[in-house]
Amino acid sequence: MKKLAITGGIGTGKTFISKQFIAEGIPVFYADEEAKLLYSDPEVLRQIREAFGDSVFDGNRLDFSKMAAIVFNDDAQLQRLNAIIHPLVMKKFDEWASRQHAEAVMMESAIIFEAHLEHYFDKVYVVNASLPTRMDRIRRRNPELSDSEILARINAQLDQAVKCSLADEVIEHDVDL
Repeated sequence: MKKLAITGGIGTGKTFISKQFIAEGIPVFYADEEAKLLYSDPEVLRQIREAFGDSVFDGNRLDFSKMAAIVFNDDAQLQRLNAIIHPLVMKKFDEWASRQHAEAVMMESAIIFEAHLEHYFDKVYVVNASLPTRMDRIRRRNPELSDSEILARINAQLDQAVKCSLADEVIEHDVDL
């Protein structure tokens, strides 16, 4: 079974493009959705509390806005969080892939290169879009975010030009979804 990855910065349209792969018979594992599910796991929450302290919690619930304010403004803190989450997401991907009956499977994740996961896949596709298009897409999806918060999230990821240079194939997607 071939393992494919589709990546690109926030707002490039990865999910839209991944649905085109699904239509062609390639099952897609959405890493961000799986990661979000992990944030309700008591063991994951214990590790996050140990790494970041009580300040990112509201009682026993992780406060995502407080966590985002830390990790999207400090690369070392983002790497610390990723070290907790990424191995667990990859384990879930492997378990999921083993249940698929297809010649190829795909993982959709914004941070394939940042997490140094590219070696795990037979082919990595990067979805690319201009900064104004990305900003507009993110504003529509998350109207509560300010432009500075959007830019902080974009800047927390590897530069789009670098991702494109590392890709096996680039999918230009600078059109309205």
